[in-house]
Amino acid sequence: MDEQFVSIGKAAKMLGMSIDGLRKWEREGRLIPVRTMTNHRRYRVADLHALMHEEVQSPALDTRCILYARVSTKKQQEAGNLDRQLGRLTAFAAEQHWTVVAALTDVASGLNEKRPGLHQLLGVAREHQAGLVVIEYRDRLARLGFGYLEAFLHAFGVRVVVMDQTTKDDPQELVDDLIAITTLFSARIDGKREGHKIDETVRQAMATLAQEGVSE
Repeated sequence: MDEQFVSIGKAAKMLGMSIDGLRKWEREGRLIPVRTMTNHRRYRVADLHALMHEEVQSPALDTRCILYARVSTKKQQEAGNLDRQLGRLTAFAAEQHWTVVAALTDVASGLNEKRPGLHQLLGVAREHQAGLVVIEYRDRLARLGFGYLEAFLHAFGVRVVVMDQTTKDDPQELVDDLIAITTLFSARIDGKREGHKIDETVRQAMATLAQEGVSE
């Protein structure tokens, strides 16, 4: 090998990172070394310089963020709640001087695991495109299982930033989530048709309770 190649130790020193970090990059396909006859890693100096230049030009991951906003219903979206939520997140990121790499939204229950925006968020995190996920309240990311999602993101070096740590539950969202849970388990136990019947029964009961509360 000539001077156009360096050992893993020297490559790590040039990039200001650990040897284990370089091995991780190799597994991820980000920086692939060549191998000597004795199976030692050697890194092209030109590749290292290209990466060093890229790091200088690109903001650090801890200043690159993904914004995530969610409302439960179309009615809330049409009322402008989703746009206002996203606007508050954007303003917050600007105040912190963070670079927004993605602004993702969903119109779905916080219990719904098949949200397109959430899945896109997890994909961006896996690709190491950002170091932060910014949400307004914890339940915007998930009504249940927030800790699991936070741990998953942390495994990829992504930190969840919650703008407001206070609990702010929309009563209608809580009712919708309760109905969703009841319907899900009823359908599994009694079949889909019976699940819909119980869904309607729960809705009627909630409506009755709301009317009684108003009359009092």
